[in-house]
Parts: sequence; C-alpha cells; structure tokens
Amino acid sequence: MLGLPDHIRAFLFDLDGVLTQTAKVHAAAWKDMFDSFLRAEAARDGEEFVPFDPIVDYDRYVDGRPRLDGTRTFLAARGIDLPEGTPQDPPGTRSVNGLSSAKNDTVLRMIREQGVQPYSGSVEYLHRLRVLGLPRAVVSSSANCKDVLRAAGIDGLFEVVVDGLTARRDGLAGKPAPDTYLAAARQLGVEPGHAAVFEDALAGVESGRAGGFGAVVGVNRTGQADALRAHGATVVVDDLADLVPGEAS
Repeated sequence: MLGLPDHIRAFLFDLDGVLTQTAKVHAAAWKDMFDSFLRAEAARDGEEFVPFDPIVDYDRYVDGRPRLDGTRTFLAARGIDLPEGTPQDPPGTRSVNGLSSAKNDTVLRMIREQGVQPYSGSVEYLHRLRVLGLPRAVVSSSANCKDVLRAAGIDGLFEVVVDGLTARRDGLAGKPAPDTYLAAARQLGVEPGHAAVFEDALAGVESGRAGGFGAVVGVNRTGQADALRAHGATVVVDDLADLVPGEAS
C-alpha cells in the first residue's frame, strides 16, 4: 500500500526537494551569493571568475547541509579560507557567517516573492499516511522550516519537526550525520530500523544510511538516481506518488 517494507512504522521527510519545490530556490540563492563573492575575489586577486554551478556545486557541496556547513564545504572545494566571523556579521561580510547570512536573506526574499508550492505527489502520500494513523516527521537543516511548511499549507500534517533551530538548540550534528533523523525517530517513539527516511540530497541519504534506518528513499528530482543509490538510498523514485500503485507520476 505504501511502497515500502511492512516493518516500516514511521516516516521521516526532508523538506526542500522532497515535500516542497524550494530546492531550486535555494540553489538560485546560493548561486546569487557565491557568484557575487567569487566575482569580487577574482577581481581582487586578478584571477578568472569561475561561477557557482547551481546543479553540480549545489548537489555536491551544499544541498541538505546546514547553511554554515554548506558555505564551508564549497569554500574548501575552491581552496578559499575565510574567518568564521559571528552570527552578528552583516550579510555579505567576508566571513563564513557573513556569506551564509547573505544567502539566507536572498532565499527569504525569493520565498516571499515567489511563494512556496508543495509537490502534489508528496501531499497525497502524506494524507494517505495520516489516514492510516502512521507517524510523520519533517527533518530539515533549514532554520526557516516551519515558515516554509506554513507557506506551503502542510504544517498540520506532521507530529514532529526537527529543523536547524532544533539542531542548534540540542547540539545535533547536521547531515550527513544521522543525528537529526535519529532525534526525530526518538520523538516519534520508533526505532530507526522501523522508520523510513525520504531525501533528495546526497548528504541526506548518507545520513539515513549512517543512522541504520529501515528504508532510505531517494527522491530523484534532478536526474541523479545512480548517485542517490551510491550514497545510501535503498529505494529511488522520481516522485512519492510512484510508491503508491496506480498513482505513479
């Protein structure tokens, strides 16, 4: 009925790219921020400007990770060493915190201007789980998770939300570590082996594998099915509707 093994009793969902169509917004915001920074760095150093790739760089370095970790990981890939700075750094400051704040300001502006659309197949799947009385959680690296859920009109479909604010408060390591997913399973009162993780990000499926979850569903929104499997997905679908017989997209 649900496209997963019978022993699965709880369902843990990433937000961006799995439930809501915001992954492209995040990729665009990262590109806007990094390109501005990289262009200034190239001009300062007299080197060629190499832009941020919103597909390859986004998938490899920032997708699914906490914002600061995404900034650090991409900068390290380019051999750029910046000071950490502090959360009080103004957006655009030449520091990890300053760049991260600039990205957050941009994505919030884009969400205000464009709104948030959920994936219809995901909404149908969530409603089916609710009718069956099966517990559901959102596990997101975003500090804006609850605002996005409300904007998409799906905030009432989950018993538990573990987001970037939760991780900061409780000292949970971000994806690809399994900590946030394990915390959600604990709150639902389910062992990891009886829970399924739903992720579109490579870092996210890694966290599902590392946590020993009973199923890791890779949601292939960007044509990276093989990579999702290689990083830990046990099932790969293009849309959650594909898990329901007769309702494949």
